[in-house]
Order: sequence, then C-alpha cells, then structure tokens
Amino acid sequence: MRVPNKRVAILSPIAWRTPPRQYGAWETVASNVTEGLVARGWDVTLFASRDSVTRARLHAVVDKGYEEDATVDPKVVEYLHISEAFEHAGEFDLLHSHYDFMALTYTRLIRTPVLTTIHGFSSPKIMPIYHKYGDGYFVSVSDSDRATGLNYLATVYNGIDLSLYPLQDSGGQDLIFLGRIHPDKGVHLAIEVARLSGMRLIIAGIVQDETYFREQIQPHLDDQNILYIGPVDVKGKNELFARARALLHLNTIPERFGLVLVEANAAGVPVIAMDLGSCREVIKDGETGFLVANVAEAVRVLERILEIDRRACRGRVQQHFSIDTMVEGYERVYSTIFDLEARSRS
Repeated sequence: MRVPNKRVAILSPIAWRTPPRQYGAWETVASNVTEGLVARGWDVTLFASRDSVTRARLHAVVDKGYEEDATVDPKVVEYLHISEAFEHAGEFDLLHSHYDFMALTYTRLIRTPVLTTIHGFSSPKIMPIYHKYGDGYFVSVSDSDRATGLNYLATVYNGIDLSLYPLQDSGGQDLIFLGRIHPDKGVHLAIEVARLSGMRLIIAGIVQDETYFREQIQPHLDDQNILYIGPVDVKGKNELFARARALLHLNTIPERFGLVLVEANAAGVPVIAMDLGSCREVIKDGETGFLVANVAEAVRVLERILEIDRRACRGRVQQHFSIDTMVEGYERVYSTIFDLEARSRS
C-alpha cells in the first residue's frame, strides 16, 4: 500500500548515529522504518544526527549523537533536535516520532498529526507525560508492553534488515550474550548458566551500569571461559552468531521487544530467554528457542538446543520481523491516521 502525495517525517533519537555503528536499538528501528518507507515510494525526511546514513532526505542540526560526542550537553542536543523537527512539522502530513516522552510535549503546539512509537517505558516517573498526552496516536512494539489510558492504534513489531544477518547453517559451541551490561538484562544469570553447564560464554555490549559490571561481572571474567569483548557492530555480531550454540537473554524485568532476539534468530541461532514481557511474542517456545523461568531451566534446555531447526528460526523472522512486514504495519497505521484527520476536518 502507498498513500500518494503524503510527506512523512521520521524523528529518530539523537544518542547515536542513525543507523548506529554498534549499540542503539531505537536508532536501528527508526532507520529501518525510514529506509523501508523510501523503498516503497514514500516521500520521507529523517531528522537525525548529521553523520547519519539514509536514502531519505536528512535534516540535521546536530553533528553527532551525544553519546559519541563528549563536548556537548545531552539535554541541549536533545532539545535542539526535537524542536527543529516540530518547527518544520508544517511541511509534512505526518510526523512519526521514535523519541519517547519528551517529544510529546510539543504535539499540541502543531497541527500536523504525530504518531509516537513507544519503544519502552524507562521509568514510572515519565508516565505523567504519557497520561497528559494519552489522546495522541500511539503504536506499541509488543502487546505486552502497553500502558493503560493511551490511544494505541496498533502493535507493530520491530523489523530488521535480514540481509545484514545471513543464516549460519551450523552453529558453534559457545554461549553468547549481546546487549546492555545492566542488571535488567541478566548478564549475571548468563554467567551462572555458563558455569553450571560448563560451556564458554562470550559477553558483548556497552557497559551501562559500571557498579554492576565491576561487582557482578568483572570478577568472573577469566579470558578463557567467561569473556567480555566490549560492544560490537554488525560484523562482530555475525562473528558471534557463527560460533554460538545459543544466545542467552535472561532478562530480569519484562522485555519490551528484544531486537537482539530477532537478530540472533535471523542468523539461525536459538534463543534461551526468560518468559517475561515480549519474549513470548518474539520467541516461539520449542521452535526458535526456549522460554524459561530460572537459571536451572536454562541449563536443562541447553541439552535440547539441537532440537531447534535453524532455518525455522530464520523463517519466523522473515514472516513476522522483517522490514517489509514492519513497514506494511506502519502503512496501515498511517492510513488510519489520515482517515481520522480527514474526518475531523469535515
């Protein structure tokens, strides 16, 4: 589906480049939405950092993401970026924000409709803003990660560029962890699974909680059985997927979506995840991995990991979590918004 003569602005986060060089899930999704829309013939402008890479028109007032430029104040950069998009909103038929709660505070100052994709609620403290602007247009990235009182038009699962993650026909013997080094992601539980199973664990990702890393992760690193290799780019992820027996995602809080679960499955890597939040929507238990309740269950299902068909893992991603599937979902949401806006003006 294509709505002719409609101009869409995508507001990406500004912590990292769009798409990110390494970590940056929200920037990844904003990029994939943008490029997917362009490929399907939409007129798209991407509001992102100046070093971003896109086939859309790029509109930038900030040179680099604030996580990549220590000389800037993050709040100053954020509000320069957000205000720029809203000051130009009259040039577009729709502004699609991936910018969390801050951008909502501008939405009643413009006439252009704003769609907000909620990638996650970082804290209960931000909810008053969502509740104040709950009559706007919202999309959730999983059915499980929804708040009451918001005008959700749909759930649209995040989609990835499958060409970036080729199928690894046969896996290796290592366990891998990919993600933020933070208690929420259960890195310490992955270490426990590795120790109990006697398997090697390779940990990759940015350290988001220095105290947690220093006290609960670093003491177990031995450069032989438990390794930390830092953040990795797409090439680095694929190198890990090639040597992976399974990806461990033992999240301690409900997962919002879990982009790395999809990336691993795209490469044919089975996922062992805690049955919290969206993991049940992303991973099909017994077919693309296993959902568990604790470390002991994770250790037990490792014995069944060869039951998982690696091609079935990729097939599920192709069906449910591709860029095309995601963009088709957003096209339906856009069409709904355009219809609602036309009715409100008639």
